[in-house]
Amino acid sequence: MYQKPTNLRADVARLIDDGYEVSIEHNHLIMCNVPYVTSAREIKRGTLISPLTGSFSEVARPSDHVIMFSGDYPCDAHGKQLESIRNATRNENVAGQWAINHRFSSKPKRGYYLDYYEKMHTYASILANQAAALDPECTARTFRVIGSTDDSPFQYFDNASGRVGISEVTQKLTKRSIAIVGLGGTGSYVLDYAAKTPVDEIHLFDGDIFEQHTAFRCPGAATIEEIMGRPPKVGFLADKYGKMHRGIVPHDEYITEENVAQLEGFDMVFLCIDANEAKVPIVQALESFDSKFIDVGIGVNLVRNGLTATLRTTTSTPENRQHVHDRKRIPMKAAPGNNEYARNIQIAELNAINAGFAIVQWKQECGFYRDTEHELFSLFRVADNHILNEDAA
Repeated sequence: MYQKPTNLRADVARLIDDGYEVSIEHNHLIMCNVPYVTSAREIKRGTLISPLTGSFSEVARPSDHVIMFSGDYPCDAHGKQLESIRNATRNENVAGQWAINHRFSSKPKRGYYLDYYEKMHTYASILANQAAALDPECTARTFRVIGSTDDSPFQYFDNASGRVGISEVTQKLTKRSIAIVGLGGTGSYVLDYAAKTPVDEIHLFDGDIFEQHTAFRCPGAATIEEIMGRPPKVGFLADKYGKMHRGIVPHDEYITEENVAQLEGFDMVFLCIDANEAKVPIVQALESFDSKFIDVGIGVNLVRNGLTATLRTTTSTPENRQHVHDRKRIPMKAAPGNNEYARNIQIAELNAINAGFAIVQWKQECGFYRDTEHELFSLFRVADNHILNEDAA
């Protein structure tokens, strides 16, 4: 039994105050122990489930009037199925653990429910009133407050996933820990995208200071006061993104041969460092750990008063590593010639694109996105907008 949060949104708080057994799980509102009548005129208890819009503390009108139900199809007190609310019957899984059997539809005269109190109370009453006709003591108002059992790493709801029906796909990203090595340009955007996924932990490794030029390479906007404070880069970013995502762990140090053992055990490691030669001990160690990792890189050159650029993304897994070495898909020697990117050139859009490619590769590896080609290497050329995909697994 959980104490009701003091800042809980008003419609859910009202359900709890009225004695309904509700919880918030994986961006869904769950009402358990709702009594209903079976075709054999027996009283059973089922569960009503609705995607939750709004936030943990702010009320928003339900996106539709349909609700999901876990249990047998409900009947009236005579054992006749309640056809007036029939919408669809199919077995599916939502909100993590819940197996859904039916969907009901009971639209208010105005065409929509004002809030989740009205929606959940209406459906609970439709079912429970029939059970009460057989047993007047039977009610959905158990006064067993279970609050929120959601183990989400977010500080507030990811209400979009539930609303558009991809919560089950999103679950493929849960129970994972990732590491980002290098938080300058591309690495900071990897953090930005990763912080919007339900991974358990995001570890940040970088020994640099957040300075003025850094602000122009990172997402968001730093204040003058923050820049003048010269905070550790990882500390600054962990504080910013910690407002949204729990489990962001800063490590104010560079990864070297001496401390590379810290990267062992992560589900994915993103290498976002500029110095190619510094990657040698890291790649060797990650391979010895049987770790999965994604290495990114950007090359920029000034040609005829215009910039040319290439964005590289290389994925390495225990099953597929030869392309890294045989085809030299990860450069491990100092880049020859004039690489303008190495001089802290401000091209945040290329950092963001490179990070986007890396995140998409990772999400494909997790099964979030479909992957029909299974390529482990991609190269995007900005000048002709061409993407080269090679080294299929």
